[in-house]
Amino acid sequence: MTTDFENPIVSLVSRVLSPFIMLFALYVIFHGHYSPGGGFQGGTMLAAAILLVRLSSGSEVAQLQLKRGVGTILGSFGVLIYFGTGFLCLLLGGKFLDYELLARILPVSKVMAHNWGILFVEIGVGIAVMGLLVAIYDDLLEGDPDA
Repeated sequence: MTTDFENPIVSLVSRVLSPFIMLFALYVIFHGHYSPGGGFQGGTMLAAAILLVRLSSGSEVAQLQLKRGVGTILGSFGVLIYFGTGFLCLLLGGKFLDYELLARILPVSKVMAHNWGILFVEIGVGIAVMGLLVAIYDDLLEGDPDA
């Protein structure tokens, strides 16, 4: 995106609106195990907030929010959180993502351990989806000299 055609109103509105989108995305992620929504929906909303600034403000401003190349690292970290939660359940003698076994290492009941396990998975999915969507966008623009 060239900086010659930037609209200051669009840029300002997107920078003001982006944190509110992110806040609602975090709400969707953290309440995904109680209500509709969850990691995937919240992750796409986080990515949309980041991409909104990238599309409207140009690459210089967008790099202040999230540097290019960090999306892949965040995506991998999110997958690690998801897989780590499931693998921990395997190590505790259960099945993959058998959350109730987390009560053996967490000082909570089996029901609360189940809720905590789902929350860990939702956070991992949210980070992975957000990171990978931003990484895909960055990779698509990598060959564009105007981006």
